[in-house]
Amino acid sequence: MGVVWRAGDRYPGGDAAQGIETRHAFSFGGHYDPENVSFGLLLACNEEYLAPNAGFSQHPHRDVEIVTWVIEGELRHEDDAGHRALVREGEIQRLSAGTGVLHSERNASPDRPLRFLQMWLHPAEFGAPPAYEITRGQDVSPLRQPGALLGVRAGTARLPEAPFVYVHVVRGQLRLDGETLGPGDSARISDAAGLTAYCDGPAEYLVWAMHGVPRYG
Repeated sequence: MGVVWRAGDRYPGGDAAQGIETRHAFSFGGHYDPENVSFGLLLACNEEYLAPNAGFSQHPHRDVEIVTWVIEGELRHEDDAGHRALVREGEIQRLSAGTGVLHSERNASPDRPLRFLQMWLHPAEFGAPPAYEITRGQDVSPLRQPGALLGVRAGTARLPEAPFVYVHVVRGQLRLDGETLGPGDSARISDAAGLTAYCDGPAEYLVWAMHGVPRYG
């Protein structure tokens, strides 16, 4: 089928003193593994847990597509392009950093934790102006990467056929080609064909289907 990565195998990160806990699926920051820097167009898949009022102060990004799925709570986004937004549970935030953007991300609640999944992908074009959008739906592509499609699934479903398919379990359990995956587990599948994700109970999972390959500059 491919490679299964368990939730416990993710690289730990964040800042516990500041109420930030992060689990990285790929090499990130001080965790470098030359055999685990990306998969298809996907550069990062970070599970973030923010305590009430905690968050990331303003920081820069450039020429990367950032897609954020809020699992529970509310995420407050602000950037230097003038966007101010609350991203709620079940909503997808898309940020195309383009020529450069400064943004901050915080837990909007004073008493509830925030959990979200943030994914970074290669853009299809470089040097474009930054762009931002919040949407709710089952299938969405990054703003400037049509070669990748994110699907949100809540039950048994056939996986897309694509050169690269990435599955991440948000809630519940699913069975995939003889493997059982639980919350935080993921599967990386190359040349996916004829696979079905089976759910025996309530479940939610994200599926990336990627047809492009990274292009630099």
